[in-house]
Amino acid sequence: MTASDLTAFGWTPALADSFAPFAASGLVPGRVVLEHNHVYRVLTTAGEVLAEAAGRIKYLATGRHELPAVGDWVGVRPDPRGGRAQIRTILPRRSWFSRKAAGRGTEEQVLAANIDTVFLVFGLEGPVNPRSIERYLLVARQSGARPVVVLNKSDVASDVAATLAEVRSIAGDTAVHAVTTRTPGGLAALEGFVGPGQTVALLGPSGAGKSSIVNALAGADLLAVGEVRDWDLRGRHTSVHRQLVATAAGGLVIDTPGMRELQLWDTDEVSESFEDIAAVGAGCRFRDCLHDREPGCAVKAAVEAGTIDPARYANFLKLQREHEATLRKREERADLDAKRQSRIQGKALKALQKHRGR
Repeated sequence: MTASDLTAFGWTPALADSFAPFAASGLVPGRVVLEHNHVYRVLTTAGEVLAEAAGRIKYLATGRHELPAVGDWVGVRPDPRGGRAQIRTILPRRSWFSRKAAGRGTEEQVLAANIDTVFLVFGLEGPVNPRSIERYLLVARQSGARPVVVLNKSDVASDVAATLAEVRSIAGDTAVHAVTTRTPGGLAALEGFVGPGQTVALLGPSGAGKSSIVNALAGADLLAVGEVRDWDLRGRHTSVHRQLVATAAGGLVIDTPGMRELQLWDTDEVSESFEDIAAVGAGCRFRDCLHDREPGCAVKAAVEAGTIDPARYANFLKLQREHEATLRKREERADLDAKRQSRIQGKALKALQKHRGR
């Protein structure tokens, strides 16, 4: 494989320019296509290699978000003895999809990096959950990639047109498409997003059919797909790690495991993803109204009048409180990270002074 072959995986002249200093030190460029238990598959100019993050990257990382993620462009030092290569550097990400890592801790988890489009996939085998779609949209809009809502399994939906109208009413200017992998041309609406060199990440709850979409776009059964249960037409969750694969059209798709929870991490004001509430909120008595307990709130008045869906309003308040709680936890974590970095620098300075004093 030559360097030019990496262009099919998104390599650009701009990336080549930024990588030049690392190439001069003997590193080769590559893209992370799979991560499992801190071992990475990296597609390089010399072919696919297994790699681990170098100790220095692990030592300086303030959290898992500073370790390699699927979709990252990295600099690799191959092992001349044929062992695992070392990832020595990670090029700056131009986009990434993050969530708060599951559990009680406060840590960012990068699900996919350097992506152009995020497919937010939901199944149509039953009623869609507008509140879940609102949450995914809020997070996706901060990724730097273009979000697209994909309603899969349209072949088993009872009323596709009504569902599309409902979802489009909450998606704003985000595109919404109903698709199916079971009929010819069922994914035609998505093909324009996966052209040569374009990277798409699929995210959504378990059983929505993400792996089936990936296989259909790739033109081959690259990912395991669970059998569909008879009683609710939902597929069993099969993806257990993130993986990047090439499509038949020359694009790239990152499949991710289904998520039981998508907790907020790096989000702007929640109202920016609730355009209807933000528009009505311009008429509130106080400019900094949170639309919760403040007097003279135009949003609460609209909810009482029935012009804003009470369930959508309740979800807005829920996401807003979660956003504020996450910000507080992130500030606490940032203070701890700053202290850790100060200790590291202090140790390095003492070691340097001791060396010079010899």
